[in-house]
Amino acid sequence: MKKNRTCGCFIFELIVGICIVFTLFQPALAVRPLKERTRSWGDEWFFIKKDESDVGTYSPWNITGTYKGTWNFRDSNNSSHWFPDFGKSNGVSVLELVSTPTKITGVHYVQGVIIFHDVVDNDRDTGAAQMRVEGVYIWPFRQLRMVVNSEKDGELGQEDDYIFSNPYHLLGVFSSQVFQESPRDKMWKKKNSPSFDMENRCNLEIAAQIARVSPNQYDEDHELYQLEGLIESPSVEDDGECFSPIVVNATSVNVEVYYNKAVNYTLMVTFISFLQVLLLIRQMEHSNTQSGAAKISILMIGQQAIMDAYLCLLHLTAGILVESLFNAFATAAFFKFVVFSIFEMRYLLAIWKANRPASNGEGWEIMRRELSVLYSRFYGILLGGILIMYEFHSYLRPILFIMYSFWIPQIVTNVIRDSRKPLHPHYILGMTATRLAIPLYVFGCPNNFMRIDHDQTWCICVAIFMGLQATMLLLQHYLGSRWFIPHQILPEKYSYYRRFDHNTCHSTDCVICMTTIDLPQRSNDCMVTPCDHFFHSGCLQRWMDIKMECPTCRRPLPAA
Repeated sequence: MKKNRTCGCFIFELIVGICIVFTLFQPALAVRPLKERTRSWGDEWFFIKKDESDVGTYSPWNITGTYKGTWNFRDSNNSSHWFPDFGKSNGVSVLELVSTPTKITGVHYVQGVIIFHDVVDNDRDTGAAQMRVEGVYIWPFRQLRMVVNSEKDGELGQEDDYIFSNPYHLLGVFSSQVFQESPRDKMWKKKNSPSFDMENRCNLEIAAQIARVSPNQYDEDHELYQLEGLIESPSVEDDGECFSPIVVNATSVNVEVYYNKAVNYTLMVTFISFLQVLLLIRQMEHSNTQSGAAKISILMIGQQAIMDAYLCLLHLTAGILVESLFNAFATAAFFKFVVFSIFEMRYLLAIWKANRPASNGEGWEIMRRELSVLYSRFYGILLGGILIMYEFHSYLRPILFIMYSFWIPQIVTNVIRDSRKPLHPHYILGMTATRLAIPLYVFGCPNNFMRIDHDQTWCICVAIFMGLQATMLLLQHYLGSRWFIPHQILPEKYSYYRRFDHNTCHSTDCVICMTTIDLPQRSNDCMVTPCDHFFHSGCLQRWMDIKMECPTCRRPLPAA
């Protein structure tokens, strides 16, 4: 009796065990099948590391996010015979992962993109390899297992909504399109990328361990994770490895900090635009007369207006692309639009009218026709510049260097016309500083939100170039427009302090201030025009700031 009871208990326990096993393995159909592998997942290198800070049952960590770190070959040299051009042994890696729960308890389905920078060192800069991956995340053991997913034409699945809505990813794509590579280069890189042959010749397998990183003072409310893994690449043809195993070490990026960087950048652009408006108002008051506006180079103001128009379009495009940052970028674009369309275009029109005083008496039809030509040239240059930058995208930095030579037309105009103090010193210094702020941040800040490699040499060259231009304008303001030109090669200049016969007239009146000029007492307080009319020096200089014609006979006056 006792023996039968023991046998029955054994049969009952066997049935219960079979049911439990069936229950655990039945939901395996919910996980997408992975690629067949020819070797192990690198378990001989990886070990299961339990987090000692966790007590009791493991809690599922959401590893969805962006990870940034480094990659390097585990061996000292790369033993690849398939890819001899795999010239570098380390670089920067970026991972975009999306984790979704499955019906199996403790298993999440993971897919995403891995980007390896600085892979190949060549002239065309094809050193970035991008591969789509998929796999499983076993969160009780904090282990991640993935393989490369070579979908046709790189089509994206439904789980890629996170990647397309992530500001870190979207702004990185935007900055790479605008500042780093053109669509033509991108197509060439896709065909010549190291990942193009890797997916066909290799089964890339990734084994990684996930660990929680202790947050710092800036990330107290955000959980950060560290991914440390190994990428193996057995060849499809079973004739050896494609290359040596690669070690990947990356840490999750706090998107909120990245978001705040972008917002702070837009606040900086808005503040700079506000300062530029104040500087333009100061300059317009400094040259509010027809004679003062005629001293300003129309090319200088037009070049700055085109730069502000480009910045307006760039910020507006970035706001449309990144929906979560639309308000911030739209505000920056609006202020740039105000600077460009209201103040600079108005100043441009005033300078054009001052340089054409004879057209003021002509009919409205003639003036409207000339204005149409002016605006058509301006917007034609604006659109032509966009096409030039698109065609010569690889020479973007030299093009920007040329655009930041907008003070040179004013320097040349001062020399040709011998203009006296055309620009206010505050306008020169303020515009130089505010124009340098954006390029120095984009190309000079190592941790800029656009993830563009900083170019310290280019930034130093641009700063020195702009400083030399501003210094030349300030010296022309205080020492004269032609101070650096030898007197021997200068054309003969009329002197308003020329000699005259004192016996011809003993006294005369200044028609400007209506006071007497004592001619026998020769001093610098008396100026004589080519038409032999006498005026006080200060009176005639203030008059010439308004009109370059004689107050008495209305004849044109030469430059002082």
